[in-house]
Amino acid sequence: MGVSGASGTPYAAAVLRALLAAGESVDLVVSRASRLTLLDETGIAYRDAHWRDDLREWLSRGADGKPDTFTVDLDGVRHWAAGDLAAGPSSGSYPAKGMLIVPASTACVAGVALGLSKDLLQRTASVTLKEGRTLVVAVRETPLNGQTLRHLVTLDDAGAAVVPASPAFYAGATHIQDLVDFVAGRVLDAAGVGHRLYRRWEGELGGGSRTD
Repeated sequence: MGVSGASGTPYAAAVLRALLAAGESVDLVVSRASRLTLLDETGIAYRDAHWRDDLREWLSRGADGKPDTFTVDLDGVRHWAAGDLAAGPSSGSYPAKGMLIVPASTACVAGVALGLSKDLLQRTASVTLKEGRTLVVAVRETPLNGQTLRHLVTLDDAGAAVVPASPAFYAGATHIQDLVDFVAGRVLDAAGVGHRLYRRWEGELGGGSRTD
């Protein structure tokens, strides 16, 4: 899982919590730009040398910023420094099911679409595509200009799933966390990971229900 510098760090936290709850092992890359966004949105300084403590503090917060909202077990997380281009995920021989980029900034989208591999996040995304693995890109920007739209089409043509961070309201959201969890759930749906983050549409008005 890669976290880029777009606004939307609660989306990343919700996806990561759900992956761990589903029993998935996660290789985590937090870009340099995303650390500035995280500091701005939460006040948390994410540091490579103290990543476990910083990540636990981040994931324990709700989307409203309230601390100690969630309890998390980080045993399934392996952290990789964003500048470490020799890291495991930089190679196609490293075992992985796929990659989620949440949130994905327009700069990140451009870099992946153009195959720039300027940091570990972009390199891992390129490896994911070349190996034919699942790549989910949760783009978080508005409005989208023509250049970014063309980059997104390029990613779609390459086999990536483009999942805009666009909450829906049919699931009966009553709290900001519900809106965040809807987007996180759609990201996980695209990756084929089971979850219970939102009420699914079942063809009847008001008929959404939580499923495994």
